[in-house]
Amino acid sequence: MTILEALLLGAVQGLTEFLPVSSSGHLVIFQHLLGISEPPLTFDVLVHIGTLVAVFIAFRKDIMTILRKPFSRFTYLLVVACIPAALAGYLLAPIFEASFSSLLVVGVGLLITGILLKLSENLANRHIMAKEVTETRYRDALFIGILQAFAIFPGLSRSGSTIAAGLIAGLDRNFAAHFSFVLSIPVIIGAAIFQLKDAFSIGIPQQLIVPYLLGPVTASIFGYLAITVVLDLVRKGKLSLFSYYCWTLGAVVLVWHFIAA
Repeated sequence: MTILEALLLGAVQGLTEFLPVSSSGHLVIFQHLLGISEPPLTFDVLVHIGTLVAVFIAFRKDIMTILRKPFSRFTYLLVVACIPAALAGYLLAPIFEASFSSLLVVGVGLLITGILLKLSENLANRHIMAKEVTETRYRDALFIGILQAFAIFPGLSRSGSTIAAGLIAGLDRNFAAHFSFVLSIPVIIGAAIFQLKDAFSIGIPQQLIVPYLLGPVTASIFGYLAITVVLDLVRKGKLSLFSYYCWTLGAVVLVWHFIAA
């Protein structure tokens, strides 16, 4: 891996991890388009840690609040929202793994992501009273968690699905976005831990130390920029702008799939 490749992969991971366009879907597309394999496992873990740093920086106040008051309602809501993805990842791992080789799944997933973004924004515009943390019910958190579980499939954006679920459930725009991004912390940590043992048993070749350092740094920088953009668009009610991107790309991927079949 060259320095340029590390910078590119770090930037793509940082942007697509938090923009509502599905990072896993883009990975599958790039693999088919360029005929490349997945990034080395250790590098993949490191760039995910880089995106985690971006979340810590952007939501440091929320995280400090959780650390000071670990038994708050916000914490309980997060725990409830984590359950569906944890169960799905454990019970349905072979199905999810198989989906990562399918352009059909990616195409359909992107179309659904676009629909969720558009639908949630239309519903949010109709809500007179928007829920903050005290008004949010545990079934609202469970609904957000269920959509997060489905977003394990490539093409379904995790950030897009969870923000959309929050808006559909009637959450305040800003709170829905904050809840979604803080909810990504256990997801990213869980994925990193799952891969950590195998990753570091492989190690980092001496000639790749610089690329392996630059990749996570780039992922962190671009991840922070992506978070800033998404928060601004959610507040302005313009997150559905990404719907058109998802629909266009999803349609192209489906046509590509059926032509290649």
